[in-house]
Order: sequence, then C-alpha cells, then structure tokens
Amino acid sequence: MDLLLPHLGLIVWTMLAFLIVLIILKKFAWKPIIKGLSDRENSIAASIATAEKVKLEMAQLKNENENLLAQAREERATMLKEAKEIKDRMINDAKNEAKVQASKIIADANASIANQKMAAITELKNQVGKLVVEVSEKVLRRELSGKAEQETFIRQLAEEVKLN
Repeated sequence: MDLLLPHLGLIVWTMLAFLIVLIILKKFAWKPIIKGLSDRENSIAASIATAEKVKLEMAQLKNENENLLAQAREERATMLKEAKEIKDRMINDAKNEAKVQASKIIADANASIANQKMAAITELKNQVGKLVVEVSEKVLRRELSGKAEQETFIRQLAEEVKLN
C-alpha cells in the first residue's frame, strides 16, 4: 500500500514545483498565450464576417446576373420577333413585286399577241383581197359563154392558187 500513497514530502515538493511553474507561466507566458488566443479569435471572427459579407455579395451578384439573363432573353426574343416580322415583310414585298412584274409581263405579252394577231389578220385580208382581185381580173378578161365553162374555170383557178 505504500506504493500507492505518496509521502508528504513528495506532495509538498510537487506542489512547490507546480506553483513555481504556474507563477512563471502567469508572469511570462499567460499574457502572450491569452493575447495570441484573443488575436486568433478576432481573426476568425473577422474571417467569418468577411465570408458572410462575400456570401451576401455573391447572392446579390447572382440576383443581378439572373436579372441580366432575363433581360437578355427578353431582348433576344424581341430581336427574333422583329427579325421574323422583317423577314415576313420582305417576303411579302418580294411576292407582291413578283406578282406586279408577272402581271406586267402577261399584259405586255397579251398586247404583243393582240398586235401580232391584228397584223396577221390584216395580212390575211390583204392576201385574200389580192386573190379575189386576181381571180376577178382573170374571170373578166376571159369571156365565158356558159355557166359550165365558168365553174370549170373557177375550179381550175382555185387549184392553181396557193395560200401563203
């Protein structure tokens, strides 16, 4: 049992060594340790405050970015809508212009056809008139005694005449 119980001298010397170390630590080391812990605590608190501030700024920037993205989407939609309207207007204008040009070309073609038709009819009338005059002239030059001779002569002339 003696081994388990310390002697009074050991207890006194241990207490005396502890008190000396405690006084030395209190006089020389306690203030720098407390000051270091306090500085560290202040540094951590400042870092946390800065982190919170940065977190709030990031949230604010995120909101601003979302607003900018929404505005950009709206502007893009507006620009696409305007571009589509311009495209449709240009297509419609081109179609209308093409219709006008086609109508003009058709009208010009119809007028040209009508002019050529009138020229052909006039030419045909002139040729028929010349043929009638020629046939009449030949009939009148020749004196025919009978109706049978006249019919034979007219048939002969009709076969001789070639239409152009």
